[in-house]
Amino acid sequence: MKNKFTASAIFGLCFVVLIVMVCTVNVQPIGPEGTSIGLASLNKAVYDALPGSELWYGISELLGYLAIATAGVFALIGLCQMISRKSLLKVDKKLISLAGLYAAMAFFYVLFEIVVINYRPVIEAGAEHVEASFPSSHTMLVCVIMGGAFVILKNYVKQKGLRLALQSLALAVAVITAVGRLLSGVHWFTDILGGVFISLALVTLYAAVCDAFEGKKE
Repeated sequence: MKNKFTASAIFGLCFVVLIVMVCTVNVQPIGPEGTSIGLASLNKAVYDALPGSELWYGISELLGYLAIATAGVFALIGLCQMISRKSLLKVDKKLISLAGLYAAMAFFYVLFEIVVINYRPVIEAGAEHVEASFPSSHTMLVCVIMGGAFVILKNYVKQKGLRLALQSLALAVAVITAVGRLLSGVHWFTDILGGVFISLALVTLYAAVCDAFEGKKE
């Protein structure tokens, strides 16, 4: 448990350091509409090496819907528990904490739409101007939901083989989404990295909280 709290703090620190670097290091106007982008040389090199792909954009979008559906399943489980047990306080603590994880994700999602760190490398279809892109909110959404699912599945899937298969699927969806979002060409490399760092910070914190409920000492 202590190790997971430490890991969460480390990932959170990495996220903060990355923000500072993006805001201060090698900032150049390489984005659409002359937008200034931090760590410009690195971001441009990766962006130029990976031509945008509509296929990967579509795949990452579909995986996003899968993640939302996954969150819906756990929300339904929580609702059923609340109804059957006739009290929100009697819902499994790990499910309530999972709702807290989603709330934290939503908070950061909104925060970085308001506090703009970097702008997208493209103006997306339907948008009049270039939009905020750090951290990749899509990457964060999928990684947090699938990471939370990975942690809580052991409580609801007792058959080991099936549980491992579902956990592997959750991990694969998160990884493919992060990679696919980068390959799609709608984000800079540091956007994806930021999305991964903040997701790891939130999910490992959630895992530590779940361990605390079980009274684990490791």
